[in-house]
Amino acid sequence: MYGHVQRLAEAEKIGIESAGGHADIYHIAETLPQEILDSIHAPPKLSHPIIGPEKLTEYDGVLFGIAPRYGNFPVQWKAFWDSTGEIWETGRYWGKYAGLFVSTGIPGGGQESTAIAAMSTLSHHGFLYVPLGYKPVFPLLTNLSEIHGGSPWGAGNFAGPDGSRQPTALELSIAEGQRKAFYEIVSRVLI
Repeated sequence: MYGHVQRLAEAEKIGIESAGGHADIYHIAETLPQEILDSIHAPPKLSHPIIGPEKLTEYDGVLFGIAPRYGNFPVQWKAFWDSTGEIWETGRYWGKYAGLFVSTGIPGGGQESTAIAAMSTLSHHGFLYVPLGYKPVFPLLTNLSEIHGGSPWGAGNFAGPDGSRQPTALELSIAEGQRKAFYEIVSRVLI
């Protein structure tokens, strides 16, 4: 809603492309009415196209950016997944690779629980989950000199309770590292 996930996605795209891959950035449809968005001072959506469930079938690997609500998918993501019944029924996501990254307000805001909750949806569709782990970004994830998002489940950002904190250089570096590692794993299998 406030651009945090988009900034992480842009860093992840850089990571994939620096490893020799190609990445597209999309966003999912907004479900909140404009009057609510106005009342919470949400900025206008940026220029990335909206993706529907069918478009995902064209990709070998997908990195999902999630701004969780209470440690789970927000309503926009729930609406997206609720519209994938036919794809689930025919198994058209089966065998595709998936990873995720999140932006929460504060530490303890659900970064890891959102990843764990997402495993149910990804498993039902047959996605193969590729976690970040520690190996590609160990010094970044274990950096205790500043507060930062991210975990072995995936890159992350702490946006602050009012959403005003944008991803830091460290958080963006973790995102770039995750996407580079994700692409390296996926490209090994697809070659």
